[in-house]
Amino acid sequence: MNPIRAGIVGSAGYTGGELIRLLLHHNYVELVYIHSTSNAGKPVAHVHTDLLGDTDRLFTDQLSYDIDVLFLCLGHGEAKAFLSAQQIPQHIRIIDLSQDFRYTPSTQWLYGLPELYHEQIQSAQHTQQNIANPGCFATCIQLGLLPLASAQLLPRELHITGITGSTGAGQALSQTVHFSWRSGNIAVYKPFTHQHLYEVQTSLRTLQPDFDDTHHIYFVPMRGNFTRGILTSMYGQCTENAAAVQALYREYYDAHPFVHIADSEPDIKQVVNTNKCLLSVAKHGNMLHIVAVIDNLLKGAAGQAVQNMNLIFGLPEVTGLLLKPLAF
Repeated sequence: MNPIRAGIVGSAGYTGGELIRLLLHHNYVELVYIHSTSNAGKPVAHVHTDLLGDTDRLFTDQLSYDIDVLFLCLGHGEAKAFLSAQQIPQHIRIIDLSQDFRYTPSTQWLYGLPELYHEQIQSAQHTQQNIANPGCFATCIQLGLLPLASAQLLPRELHITGITGSTGAGQALSQTVHFSWRSGNIAVYKPFTHQHLYEVQTSLRTLQPDFDDTHHIYFVPMRGNFTRGILTSMYGQCTENAAAVQALYREYYDAHPFVHIADSEPDIKQVVNTNKCLLSVAKHGNMLHIVAVIDNLLKGAAGQAVQNMNLIFGLPEVTGLLLKPLAF
């Protein structure tokens, strides 16, 4: 097949850097340009220093629409402004990694969670739809809950605690991303009000329509003293026995290559530098406890974006994403 011609806008940040790393080594992609207005003319390896020896490409501030797919790695609010100022040809599929188009009431955008909308994403080229890549916390939580929703088993109250690494906050400097604050520290932020809750609730209702205002998700996110990864711990009442729930989860994810059911509670080091999600499911009395872990920059961002691209252009969704875990 002809290579998929790709461009990246907003290439200097964490997710832009991860996309560059993935696409440079993707066997079916030609990375046409790496766009950054603030770094135009500089070598990519001067910003993403680990790419020294992998590429001698330069950032550019010039756009070309002689491409098949455009990845937007801009800040929240910036993607919508960028597209409003451009005339993007209809043949180009856009994959936006911000929250600007997630569940926008529009036939032009699909919510890009492959484990929920696999067939619709595969048809996006035919339907001329673009992809709103899910949020990182939203991805981790949804993957932990989708099988329950598919079986109409979501409880009326779900309690979730999640912790994310510093890269989840992006590269912009603030007090809580400085090493002197993060090191040896942990803190709660946005309790019960995190923006990704809307994504989670909307997705769950597509599978369990009675998951309405009488149901509640109590989510307490935390900032961790590590760089990448997300762990969420979720629990709620469930009348099904442990064996039935395990079978439900294994059946739901049987056709999804990046989600795996672990025999014991997984940890973040098992998924860092991979596009995997690991889940554990256990019963404690009448409580069902689910643990989910992902790499926030890969399955929670750039990896999932490439997974969506693969599906759109008819490639096996694992293409370019069978990455080596770090372990230590």
